[in-house]
Amino acid sequence: MTQHEKQTISPKDNGYIRRFSRVIEYIYANLDQDPDLATLAEIAALSPWHWHRVWQSTYGESIVATVKRLRLHRAAADLSYTDTPVAQVAKRAGYGSLEAFSRSFKQAYGHSPSSYRSAGVQARVQPAHGGAPVPQSKGHSLMHEVEIKSLPSEHLAVLRHKGPYMEIGKAFENLIGILASRNLMGQVGAMKALYFSDPTHVPEEELQSAAGVAVTDSMAVEAPLEQVEVRGGDYAVLHYKGPYADMKWAYEWLYGEWLTQSGREPADAPCVEIYLNNPRETAPADLLTDICLPLKPAS
Repeated sequence: MTQHEKQTISPKDNGYIRRFSRVIEYIYANLDQDPDLATLAEIAALSPWHWHRVWQSTYGESIVATVKRLRLHRAAADLSYTDTPVAQVAKRAGYGSLEAFSRSFKQAYGHSPSSYRSAGVQARVQPAHGGAPVPQSKGHSLMHEVEIKSLPSEHLAVLRHKGPYMEIGKAFENLIGILASRNLMGQVGAMKALYFSDPTHVPEEELQSAAGVAVTDSMAVEAPLEQVEVRGGDYAVLHYKGPYADMKWAYEWLYGEWLTQSGREPADAPCVEIYLNNPRETAPADLLTDICLPLKPAS
C-alpha cells in the first residue's frame, strides 16, 4: 500500500459480522433467559464445537460473562431509577436468590443492591481525575469537575442506534464485531458515542444515537458503517467516573446546574461521550467517560 492509497473499512464481510449481529440481537431480545450455547451456535450458524471460541477471541469475554455484565448494567439502572423491589431486580437479573445477586452486584459495583439504591446516584459520584469537584447547589454530594475545551473536528465510523440510550451497547457490540472481523481493532482510535435526541421530550423508542470509533482520514468507511464528522469547537467536558447506569443524573446536573450558571449557550450539535477504559476489563465504579456538551463561541 502506498502512502496515497486509502485503507478501506471493507464491506466485503467474511460472514462473521452477520453471525455476530444475529447473536447480539438475540441476547438483547432474550436477556431474561439464560444463554444456551447450542441455541446461540445455531443462531450464529457455526459449529457448536467452535463458535464460542470465535466469540470469546473476538470480544474478550465469554458469552456468559457478556450476559452477566448486561444484566447487572440493567439491574443498576433499575435500582437507580425505579422502585422495583430488590428481590424482583435480582430475579430479573437471573439470580435464584437475593444473597447470590447481592454478592455478585457488590463485587461488580462496590455496593450491596440496597445500599446502592438508598445512597442515591448523587452520593456515588466522584471526581474523575482526583481534582477539585464542583459543588452541587441543591445540597447533594459533590459533582465531577467540568472543563471548557476546544476540541478539533474528527471523523468517526459509526453504527446508528434507535431506541433507549441505555441499550446503545448493542450497537457497540456490533461495531466491535465488524472491526474485529476486518482486522481493524488495532488501527482505530477511541470508542465514542453521539446522542442526537433530547430524551426529555422524545419517546425512548424514537431516540437517535450512534456508536462510533475515531478513524483517520486515510480510512474509507463503507457499509454497514457510516462516516460522521464530529464538530470542532468549544465543549464543556464533564469528567465522569462511575457506572454507565448513573450517567443520566450526570447529564441532568450538567444541563440543569452547570450550564445555567456558566454564562455559555449550547451549540446546535449532538453531545459526545468518549470512553476512556473498557467495561469488559474495568469495574463499573471505575469506568471513566468524558461527557462533552457542545458550546457556542463565547461572546
